[in-house]
Amino acid sequence: MKEIFINSLDEISLAAKKFISMIGENKVFVFHGKMGAGKTTFIRAVCEELGVKDVINSPTFAIVNEYNTDDGNQIFHFDFYRINKIEEAYDFGYEDYFYSGKLCFVEWPEMVSELIPNNAIEVHIAEIENGARKITIKD
Repeated sequence: MKEIFINSLDEISLAAKKFISMIGENKVFVFHGKMGAGKTTFIRAVCEELGVKDVINSPTFAIVNEYNTDDGNQIFHFDFYRINKIEEAYDFGYEDYFYSGKLCFVEWPEMVSELIPNNAIEVHIAEIENGARKITIKD
């Protein structure tokens, strides 16, 4: 288990760089945290550090956003918060994304827990004192 602390938004780029250094060969990351914990904000910072120039926002209604990096790689960003039934994930072909070999960042994975690959890395974001955030990576 690894931890990253963010005391203010000024530190988010550094935290994103630390997270990227921990990615290794892993491709699917599932982000847990309460509403407003900072999941999307952190994913945005990670994507920016990876060279994404696209607008990075929560795919709450689209379910998945695809981003391109400067070096031609793709990153998939999911938000399953508004999914009503598991069949919706089947309908858009979740497996094509999760097993693509490309980075996948998944918000609200508990909504589709049975579809998450066994080797997905769990990332927990929690607000701690004074608005700081603690990011725990469980591999």
